[in-house]
Amino acid sequence: MINDRRTETLEPLPPLAGTAVEWRVSDAPVGYRQALCAMEARVEAVRAGTAPECVWLLEHPPLYTAGTSADPAELVDADRFPVFEAGRGGRYTYHGPGQRIAYVMLDLRRRGGDVRRFVYTLEEWLIGTLWRFHVRGERRSDRVGVWVRRPDRGATVEDKIAALGIRVRGGVTFHGVSLNVDPDLSHFAGIVPCGISEHGVTSLEDLGHIVSTAEVDGALRAEFERLFGPTLGD
Repeated sequence: MINDRRTETLEPLPPLAGTAVEWRVSDAPVGYRQALCAMEARVEAVRAGTAPECVWLLEHPPLYTAGTSADPAELVDADRFPVFEAGRGGRYTYHGPGQRIAYVMLDLRRRGGDVRRFVYTLEEWLIGTLWRFHVRGERRSDRVGVWVRRPDRGATVEDKIAALGIRVRGGVTFHGVSLNVDPDLSHFAGIVPCGISEHGVTSLEDLGHIVSTAEVDGALRAEFERLFGPTLGD
């Protein structure tokens, strides 16, 4: 039997009234170090109250990132793409074209401070976004991310379609989530994604859903506003 957490008693964080989250979209690929520096600067500004919370949608050039729990043995091909120390939780992850990344810089001090509920709400955000394209994403109790069942390949076969990795500094979150829209799935072969070797990786395209980045961005924004509250900007 596939183990899942659909019966877990957690609830999403309540939306925050009376404020709006800045919604930022980068159309051109953003280098990883550039993104990390920008996130860290924004976290400090949110902590200081000099900038609003922010969600930043972007893509990276092909690269691997290592989270704080990364095992060097899971870097299968270290020469394939650049490898960066991410500082987020988790293990090795691939980022590249065709994968929509959402970096989420929210002030948990104002949102109840519950990191587990924050992660649960991020999962709910991804699951709701996928459902807008008639894809059923699910949680698993024994592994992170959002998963889809593949009954065409076997009763117990499933693949990861979205990943999560966050960090919290001074009560403000950063890093975030990634959703596979139409990346080159062979690029994941250079690592053991998130340390999980017994399951595969998929995308909306791989599942037969051909959608544009703009459509994905629109779905992400609508589901974010449903769960977290209003946004402004791009």
